[in-house]
Amino acid sequence: MVVNPNNNSQSTIVENCFGDKERVATRVNGNDLLRDPQLNKGSTFTEDERREFDLEGRLPTRVSTLEEQLERAYQQYGSRQGALAKNTFMTSMKEQNWVLYYKMIQEHLKEMFSIIYTPTEGEAIQNFSRLFRKPDGCFLDIERIDEVEKVLARYGKPEDIDYIVVSDGEEILGIGDQGVGAVLISIAKLVLTTVCAGVHPSRQLPVVLDCGTDNHELLNDELYLGLKRPRVRGEKYDKFVDTFVESCRQLYPKAYIHFEDFGLANARRILDKYRPDIACFNDDVQGTGCVTLAAIMAGLHVSKVKLEDMRVVIFGSGTAGTGIADQVRDAIVADSHKSKEEAAKQIWCVDKPGLLLQSHGDSLTQAQANYARSDSEWQGKNHNDLLSVVKQVHPHVLIGTSTKPKAFTKEIIQEMAAHVSHPIIFPLSNPTRLHEAEPQDLNDWTHGKALIATGSPFPPVSYEGKQYEVAECNNSTVFPGIGLGCVLSRARLLSDKMLVAACKTLAAQAPALKDPDRGLLPDVVDVREISVRIAGAVVRQAVEEGLSQAQGIPGRGEDGEEEELEEWVRAQMWEARYRPLRKV
Repeated sequence: MVVNPNNNSQSTIVENCFGDKERVATRVNGNDLLRDPQLNKGSTFTEDERREFDLEGRLPTRVSTLEEQLERAYQQYGSRQGALAKNTFMTSMKEQNWVLYYKMIQEHLKEMFSIIYTPTEGEAIQNFSRLFRKPDGCFLDIERIDEVEKVLARYGKPEDIDYIVVSDGEEILGIGDQGVGAVLISIAKLVLTTVCAGVHPSRQLPVVLDCGTDNHELLNDELYLGLKRPRVRGEKYDKFVDTFVESCRQLYPKAYIHFEDFGLANARRILDKYRPDIACFNDDVQGTGCVTLAAIMAGLHVSKVKLEDMRVVIFGSGTAGTGIADQVRDAIVADSHKSKEEAAKQIWCVDKPGLLLQSHGDSLTQAQANYARSDSEWQGKNHNDLLSVVKQVHPHVLIGTSTKPKAFTKEIIQEMAAHVSHPIIFPLSNPTRLHEAEPQDLNDWTHGKALIATGSPFPPVSYEGKQYEVAECNNSTVFPGIGLGCVLSRARLLSDKMLVAACKTLAAQAPALKDPDRGLLPDVVDVREISVRIAGAVVRQAVEEGLSQAQGIPGRGEDGEEEELEEWVRAQMWEARYRPLRKV
C-alpha cells in the first residue's frame, strides 16, 4: 500500500510500503530544481546529480552532508534575535527545502516547538498581512462561494490529498479573530502532523475560509489582505462551510478533515453536523479533550480511583471545556455500563454564571446543556462560584479552561485536597499568563500531593526537597497520531471508540505509571513513537467497528500482531531525508 507518493506534477516518488527502495523521478532541472522545496537538496546534491540535472556552476563546489547543512542552518537560526524573527527564518527555510526544514525541527523539537507553534505562531498570525511574502495554502472567499470547488480542484487528483486542515480564523490560539491570517494556523497544524506523525507534506492541504473579520484593528489596517468587512454569519456562512465540505468530499473522497480555531458558536455545531458522515476532527473540541483525558487516566492510576467513580469539576465551559467533558463522558461509557446521561452526572461544569443549571435554558449552548444540573439537586445550596461547587462536589479532578488568571485560589485547592488523597489539578488556559494557578503554588498548597498538568510547559516543582514533574497537556501528542490512524485505515468516520482508544494509548505511555513523581503524560520529544502507537490503536478500532476502507492492514493484536501493525504504521511515515533523483 503506497500512501505517500509525491503529487507534484513534475515528479513522482516511487516507494513500496516499507520504504526500502525509493527514487524520485523528475523532469525538473537547473534553477527550477533549486527553487522546488520538495526536491531541492541545496549543497548536498551529489556530483552525478549536478551533472545530470544541469546544476554545475549553480552551487558551491563542495558536496555537503545533511548533518553539515543542519549545523549551518541551526547556527543561522540561533543568530536571529527574538522569537518572531526565528519563526520567519523557519518559514523561509520551509519555502526553500522541505527535508532540511522538517529535519531541523525534529532534531530540536523541544526548543523549536514554541517557535513554529504557540505562542510565536500566534504573533506571526497577528502580523500575517505585514510579514506576507509568498502565498501558501488555499484561500477561499465567502463572497465567491460558486468558485469553491474550482479553487479546491487545483490542488490535485482524488487520490492526492490525505489530510486537510481548515480554519475560519474566528478564535485563534487565545488571541481571537484573526481573519485571513488563520491560514498560518492551518499550515502550522499540518507541519506538526508531518513532524509528529510522518504525514507526507505533499499530501496535505491548508485552507482558510475568509468570512471577513470583526477585528477592528484588521479592518482599519490598510495592509490587511483579507476581506475588509464584518464577519459573515448565519445562512450564508453555513452555505459556505457546506460547499467547502461537500467539495472536499467530491474532489478528495479519502481525505480526513481537521477543523481548527472556529468560534464558540460554530466549532461544536459544525463538528456535530459532519461527523456522522465523514472522517473529521476538531482539535479545540476533541484534541484538547483527548490529551486531558489521557492525563486524567494516568492520574487516576496513581490515585487508585476508578474512572466510573471519579468526580470532575470543569471551570470554563466553552469549546475546550465541553470538549473535555465529552471525552471524559465517552470514556466512562466505554469502560462501564452507564449511559451517556448517567456518565455526564459525574461532571460539573462551571462558567460565568456559576454552575451550569437547566434553568439557564437558551443561554446554554447545546454542548453545555448536556452537562447542566437539575435545579432541584442544588436547591438551597450555593452554586454561584467555584469554591461553593468544590465544597459540595468534593472533586477528584479540577480542570481550568476559563482564561481567568489565578482562579484556583489556595482556599479552593485546600478544600479539594481535604477530601481526596491526590487532587488531580489541570490549569490549562493559555498563554501562561492566563493559567488558573501556578504549579508550584498547587504543589505547596497540597503538600506535594497534587497531580498536575498544564496547558504550557513548566519546570518541575518541589516540596520539602522532593521534585515532581509537571505534565504538559500538549495536543500535539495526540492529534497527529489520530489523524495518521484515520489516513492509513481510510476510515469512513472517526468514532467515539477510536478517540477513546487513542486516549488510552497515550495514557499508557505516561511516565507516572512507573513513578508517581514523574509526568502524567509523555514528553513531546517522544512524539513520533507515541504517534505510531496511537495510530495503531486507531486503525485497530476502525477495523473492529467496520469503519476501515484500507486493504492489507495487519491483524488486531493477537499473537504478536500488535507489533506487526505498529511496524506497518511506522514504515509508512514520511521521514525527512534526501532521496536519490532520476531524470526522466
